[in-house]
Order: sequence, then C-alpha cells, then structure tokens
Amino acid sequence: MSHQKPEKPSQCNSHEHDLWNRRSFIQMLGLVGGGTMAFGNSSLLYSKDSQLSVAINATENDNILVIIKLFGGNDGLNTVVPLNQYDSYAAARPTLKVPQNELWNLSETNEAYGMHNSMSALQGMWGDGKMKIINSVGYDDPNKSHFKGTDIWASGQTGPIQDSGWLGRYFENKYPDFLLNPPAQPTAIQIGNVKNITFDGFEDGQYSFSVASIGLLQQITNTGLLYNLEGLPDCVHGEKLNFVRGLANNTYNYADVIYDAYNHSDATTFSGYSDNSLSDQLQLVSKLIKGHLGTKIYMVNLGGFDTHSNQANRQPQLLTEISDAIKVFYDDLGAAGLDDKVVSMTISEFGRRVNENGSEGTDHGTSGPMMLFGPSLEGNGMVGDHASLSELTSDGDLNHHTDFRNVYATLLKEWMCVDPTIVDGVILGQNYDSLDLGFSCASLSSDPINSSIAAFDHFPIYETNTVSIIMNLEFAQKVNIHLYSLTGQHIQVIYKGYLYTGNHKISIDSDLKNRLEQGQYIYQITTPKGNFSKLIIL
Repeated sequence: MSHQKPEKPSQCNSHEHDLWNRRSFIQMLGLVGGGTMAFGNSSLLYSKDSQLSVAINATENDNILVIIKLFGGNDGLNTVVPLNQYDSYAAARPTLKVPQNELWNLSETNEAYGMHNSMSALQGMWGDGKMKIINSVGYDDPNKSHFKGTDIWASGQTGPIQDSGWLGRYFENKYPDFLLNPPAQPTAIQIGNVKNITFDGFEDGQYSFSVASIGLLQQITNTGLLYNLEGLPDCVHGEKLNFVRGLANNTYNYADVIYDAYNHSDATTFSGYSDNSLSDQLQLVSKLIKGHLGTKIYMVNLGGFDTHSNQANRQPQLLTEISDAIKVFYDDLGAAGLDDKVVSMTISEFGRRVNENGSEGTDHGTSGPMMLFGPSLEGNGMVGDHASLSELTSDGDLNHHTDFRNVYATLLKEWMCVDPTIVDGVILGQNYDSLDLGFSCASLSSDPINSSIAAFDHFPIYETNTVSIIMNLEFAQKVNIHLYSLTGQHIQVIYKGYLYTGNHKISIDSDLKNRLEQGQYIYQITTPKGNFSKLIIL
C-alpha cells in the first residue's frame, strides 16, 4: 500500500512527520501558491465549489451575480454626495468637497443626490433604469480594520469572526460528501489575487488551485495532467507531494471547462474596454458568461481605496475606472443579449470619516453606499435613507440605515431564488427582510431549491493515543465507514455493521493508525440517507 511507512525512515527528514497545515505546505512547495490561473491580462482564482454556490447552480433560473470588491474602504460621501445636506458636507470637507458644478444629479424631480463627474459613464445606465444605489449600508458596532472589516463582509457575521463565508456556509450540510464527490465544474469564481473567505465552507474550507497560463493548458492537452504522480518517494514528503500534484491535476479538469468557455465565447473580442485592472477582469467575466460556462457567482476586485492622503486625485481615478468598466461590461453583455441575466454590486469593507483629516484625505469610517447594476433592476432609484451628517456617532462617523446582510438576503432570495429558510437559518443566522430592488423570485418564474438539509451530526475527536469518529443516528441503520487519502485513494474499511439510534463512537484501529503516515485523511460514512465525509488527522 502506498500509504505505508517506509522501511527506511532515514529516506525522509524527521521534520516531515510533524502534523502539517495543508495550505502552508502548498505555499511552501510553490506549485499552487497564489492560487491563480492566467487568462488574457487577468489572473483567475478558482476552487472546489462551496455548498451554496452549488445549490445556486441547481436553481431553475440562470441568473448571475457579480460582486465588485472595492478594497481599502471607498469614501461614499464623495461618491454619492447628499445635496440636501451639502452645507454640512462642505463644512466637514473644506478642501475635499466636490463642487456642485462637478456633480451630476441622480434625480429628475429634486436635487437630493449628486454623483461625481468622474463616474459620468454611468449616466446612461442610471437614465435607462439599470442602476440603483443603496444608501448608508453597514452594521452595528462596526470594525474599522481592513482585515476584520473584510472578514465581516465576507462571512456575514459581526460577532467572533469564523473562517467561513456567507456564500460558503452550506459546505458541510447541503453537500456532506463534497470532499470525495466534488462537482464537475466550478460554480463560483474569484478573479484577481485578493482571496477572502467569502466562498469558504465552515470546517474544511475550500481548495484553491493554480495553472500558469492558457499556453500551459494547451501544452498538456494530450496528457490531461499537469504533473506525473509516478515514482514519488514513499514517505510523508512523497505523500504530500502526491496530494498537491493531485490537486493541480484535478485543477485541469476545471481549467479545461473554463478554457473552453473562454475560447468559444465570441469570434471577436468586444471593443471598448480600457487597459486597466477592473476592465480586464470584467472582460474575462463577460467572455466566460458568453461562453456559457454556467458559473453563477463571480467576484472581481479593485484596490487603492484607502485614501488617507491625496484623496482628491486618487479616488476620482478609481471611480472613473469603475464606471467605465461597468458601462462597457453591460454594453458587451447587451450585445450578446445576456445583460438582463447579470446583476452586479459593489462592496467595500467600510466607508470613510465625515471630516477630512490633515493629510488631504479621510480616515476609516463606517457606512457607505452600495451600487447595483443591471437591466433587471427595472428602474433607477435610491434605496433607503441617507445617514444624517448632523447626527453622527460618538466617533464622528455616519450611522448606518441598512444592514449589509439585508442586501445579501435580497440577492439570494429574490435574484438567485435560494430557499428563504436556507438563507436565514444557515447562511445569515437570522431573518433579514428583502429590499425592493426591482425584481423578485416570483417574477422571475423560478422555483427555489429544496430546503431540506441533511441532518447528520458527525465529527472526529482526538484523545490520548486514540482517534475516534463520533456520530448521532436518528434511526437504526446499516453504516459503513471508509478511510481515504486526500487524493481519494481508498485505504481501508473502518467499520461495517448495523447501529441503533443514538450516539456512537467508532475508534480508528490502532494497528491501522500505526501503519499510516501522520497527516490528514478523509473518512466517509455511508448510510441509507447518503454519504458524509470530513477530514481527520492521524
């Protein structure tokens, strides 16, 4: 058996037998560190799908959600200026205020809001009813750290941060055998090198992969493999190398699908995209959508919004990049007749302070606007009230009027048609009312997915010299437990028999444990209800 310890331990370094962290080891090897694959001018991070992304992919409709992450904390007050509070705004920002003659109005009936002229490319989308703005989005007791703030928006949780995302919370429950039976194609894609926990599952997380370039994919078409798995050393290092190379080879299965969609989307590339980061990313998304990849969630990103200084020059450039890229993106999709299938939204980890600082910039703040785009919004408009500039928090920040999870809940329930009980109970932890964004699942004529979640509690426990699997059975049934390597190779049957209702503890045989290398494995429990798997450390 390839997983037996070598007869000559000296063949492998002793430190290889320490417990290891899969992600840090992957980085160390340099085979898939960075988790990117090059397409055109963009890098693409893709992974085994989260439970929710797969559930979304199983819904009746073919709607797509594009998340545009503005990293650094975009200043909402200089993006959407409250003209009905302009005097207070100008007093707080004597040097950074946007002059009224450099704003275009967002309302034909009054002059309550204006948008910076650097985003004039969006005037057509606003006038055509393809854009909405949600005012003062945030959450209670906001965190102003870039990393904590990003994790809160990614996880949908404002308490103790958990290493799971709002689009990945299904991982263990809805697709309990995901580790050994992943889907055939990716349903959630992040583009760019900034990875967060949005698509991570609760316990075992997600796997990220990398392929160097399209040319490399063409080069390996004949073999279908990136790396040879033969002749690896029979030790822990060889085991780990086999695992990492196996992941990279599995990546090709996804990359092949992506590559095919990318190259068959259009005979010619749509003209008009600018030569910048966000345009490159959205052009790639458009090509994959037009190539009918089937992916329903995309995340792109643009950094540089941490404008503590020189904001008057830096932010308008970024806002221009956003507006130009979004306009061309929807022109591109519209030419293919697919723009009504795509809703895009901007998110940022926080807003900026109301008062400017002494360095011609603004510091970390609280709430800010979210912008949504797409013909399916069916009309422009402002959603929710703008926070008062005269009634600030004790820190001099804006209060929030809309919880960001209300936006998430609306998009999941009404745009992606995910069952509300799953959205509230599993993803967000409580009920969040839907906002009026111009569409509803009922109007889209789609049935939500089945709300049933596999109810089976099981987990490994670690005691002195003993590793066991704990499980709770709702009824008496036949149970088989198998042990697999991380690359899916079957090792041995751990248990096979009939168990009664209640809690059970199945210990890993000491002889088996002693014969195996230290590291991570997968156990799979087979029952009449289905298969269930998790990682276990031996």
